[in-house]
Amino acid sequence: MLGFLKEPVVVTAEINVNLVALTVIGLISRLWGLCYPRAVVFDEVYYGQFVSLYMKRIFFVDDSGPPFGHMLLALGGYLGGFDGNFLWNRIGAEYSMNVPVWSLRLLPALAGALCVPLAYQILVELHFSHCAALGAALLILLENSLITQSRFMLLESILIFFILLAVLSYLKFYNLQKHSAFSGSWWFWLLLTGVACSCAVGVKYMGLFTYMLLLATAGLHFWHMIGDQNLSNVSLLCHFLARGLALIIIPMGLYLSFFYVHLALLYRSGPHDQIMTSAFQASLEGGLARITQGQPLEVAYGSQITLRNVLGKPVQCWLHSHTNTYPIRYENGRGSSHQQQVTCYPFKDVNNWWIVKDPGMQQLVVSNPPRPVRHGHIVQLVHGITTRYLNTHDVAAPLSPHSQEVSCYIDYNISMPAQNLWRVEIVNRESDTDVWKTILSEVRFVHVNTSAVLKASGLSGASLPEWGYRQLEVVGEKLSKGYHQSMVWNVEEHRYGKSQEQKEREVELHSPTQMDISKNLSFMAKFTELQWKILTLKNEDTEHKYSSSALDWITMDTNIAYWLHPTSGAQIHLLGNVATWASANAAALVYLCLSLWYLLRRRRKIYDIPEDAWQLWMSAGGVCAGGWAVNYLPFFLMEKTLFLYHYLPAVTFQILLIPVVLQHLGDHLCRSVLLRSMLSALTVAWLSSVYFVYCTFSPLSYGQPALSPAELRALRWKDTWNILIRKQ
Repeated sequence: MLGFLKEPVVVTAEINVNLVALTVIGLISRLWGLCYPRAVVFDEVYYGQFVSLYMKRIFFVDDSGPPFGHMLLALGGYLGGFDGNFLWNRIGAEYSMNVPVWSLRLLPALAGALCVPLAYQILVELHFSHCAALGAALLILLENSLITQSRFMLLESILIFFILLAVLSYLKFYNLQKHSAFSGSWWFWLLLTGVACSCAVGVKYMGLFTYMLLLATAGLHFWHMIGDQNLSNVSLLCHFLARGLALIIIPMGLYLSFFYVHLALLYRSGPHDQIMTSAFQASLEGGLARITQGQPLEVAYGSQITLRNVLGKPVQCWLHSHTNTYPIRYENGRGSSHQQQVTCYPFKDVNNWWIVKDPGMQQLVVSNPPRPVRHGHIVQLVHGITTRYLNTHDVAAPLSPHSQEVSCYIDYNISMPAQNLWRVEIVNRESDTDVWKTILSEVRFVHVNTSAVLKASGLSGASLPEWGYRQLEVVGEKLSKGYHQSMVWNVEEHRYGKSQEQKEREVELHSPTQMDISKNLSFMAKFTELQWKILTLKNEDTEHKYSSSALDWITMDTNIAYWLHPTSGAQIHLLGNVATWASANAAALVYLCLSLWYLLRRRRKIYDIPEDAWQLWMSAGGVCAGGWAVNYLPFFLMEKTLFLYHYLPAVTFQILLIPVVLQHLGDHLCRSVLLRSMLSALTVAWLSSVYFVYCTFSPLSYGQPALSPAELRALRWKDTWNILIRKQ
């Protein structure tokens, strides 16, 4: 029974020494001197702010992309014990002792290091030789721009890691397709493809480019499977469902989970609250939640309310009035109604309060029981402090002459009667009997007499002149065919009015309410709003000293100075390896020319290379040249400030194309021993030049040793490079 104990237990393992060696060297190249410089380097000043907000659980919105990359950086801070207390206000600021610099930079550095063995494995899975795969890995290892970008608290190295992981996983899955379909390893690599794609998109939306490429590749491969008569309909359906699950459903679920964790972590009110809706703000701890806690949920006749415009950009503002009137004549000679001004005011103020009145009754208090206002009800809005009614009539607005002026009505005993009836339309209603709810309901106010819609037109135009205190214009929009958020309002602060006398009511308007009503949003509601804000919120794009165009990247006519030592000449620049970038451009050109040549010849039934070599050439091009194209060409369509680091995912794929082209030349075009020997010698000389350029520019990649002004001038290989030289 225990006979198996007579023999030793033996475990046999295959170790790819190339892979191990490349991983170790990659780790050394990215982790060496990681804490240097102990100062804020370029965009660390940007991402560091978000890390601090994560540490303090304060909500923020970053319009540059989803939160997964920020959470990974914050994880490094958490593991290092960072408390979030550091002022990220300028590049070059020295880190205080409470900032775990090594820990914050660790994950980007690890991701950058692991790109080296990933490059090796991708070439192997494309069925190229181990020599070609080793060359690809060495090129990634010695690429100065990738070294620089991976050694700091930045996201590009993490993005490239997940992109390469997704490509490798799909290639491994595809290579298992013929012989091991639906096996454990087949499922593992298929699922990992979807997970890596989701992570890439979750780091930066640039990851979508590679995700779309892989989806298109998977679709093409499945199209070929449909023509395989050996596969039954049931088998094809299973393959289709498996790919749909792994490449679409799971990535979508994982993408949602990034936001779920993000929102769960950031539950406190912060500096970015104002761009979110009132409902979102009220769901955060502190801030608006402190003000709105305990408000009545249902708006009733007699309710005292503040109305916030839903658009909320470029600034949030509330419906407002004050005792001042419109001037009798404007600067351009047009006349006004000389009624009390109504504006949209970007600050909380007692003049933002309005009372919802039933036109058929005189009382301005809530009855017992309260009578809720529903969709379609007619109301009057009475300004709380001045007790004048919100009104509009056929008089041109001050800044928008094609729209109607909105005012609070003053009876001048002239032939201009009050027109102060408004119909409440709940935009996000579920039925036509919905009750108007605090914070949750988005409503339009339609003027009964003229059908004009109350609109904060100042959010898209100029503010009022000095007579309007530079506040934002409110108009009655007559051409209200389309839906626009500037026409939609929500109740933010709300109380049930109890005082009929004006002086008592003014005191009441300044006092908080005490009723307890919860207004927690569902996760999907918060996710939808946050996702929309990320996609539509655009900071003003200003010209940056180191911004560049996509055309500048190909020839590397630009660089970025990341850091400069305050006293010595030590500095860090984002600069690529000139030899590698030039070779990558040449490889892309050779690949394009050869592919066109082969296609023309094949059209004439002339086959210069075997069919399996042709398939290998095309599949490698689809991954490497296709990866370069989808990660580069879209930038020509983008209206945003661009930097050299945006090109790094594309150039990574282009670098992988170099050994593909070299092996193809050696295997199929250099047919004599002499030509192959010459190609080998040239390849060795070229690799030596790549290493030489790497060593030459490594002081600008690592920031040490410090170079003299003469040495720095010698490194300015192009006049367009901005190498910083201190005046003596």
